[in-house]
Amino acid sequence: MIFPKLIEGANFSDERGGLNFFNTFDMTEIIRMYEISPSDLRTVRGWQAHQNEKKWFYCNSGSFVVNLIEIDNFEIPSRSIVPKRFELDSKKPRILEISGGYATGFRANEENSKLIVFSNFSLEASKEDDFRYDVDQWSAEW
Repeated sequence: MIFPKLIEGANFSDERGGLNFFNTFDMTEIIRMYEISPSDLRTVRGWQAHQNEKKWFYCNSGSFVVNLIEIDNFEIPSRSIVPKRFELDSKKPRILEISGGYATGFRANEENSKLIVFSNFSLEASKEDDFRYDVDQWSAEW
């Protein structure tokens, strides 16, 4: 499996202001998007998994820690799986691409952080492919 994958972006600024861009980000698979604004810096949102849905995470404000678990069995996953940890920061534009087969958990590192999530599934299809696990299911570094 080639995922997760980081898509590097870049930024430009001049007297008119700043611009973040992702010229290599192919958005043809995306059919919906949403933005997450955490209420505090303590809360971990996780674990949520999808067998087939693919997602892309982009931090457009502040920063986040994102942990991923490659699920071995969706009904009874192993508790010994070691998370893969990523940091997303609005000052360094990049997109984390995650295929189906992973559980995600994340926490904001800064006040007013915002995470944009893109998906290749409709909301209805996503609900049919949704698996939730307790936040303490795996030991992760937040």
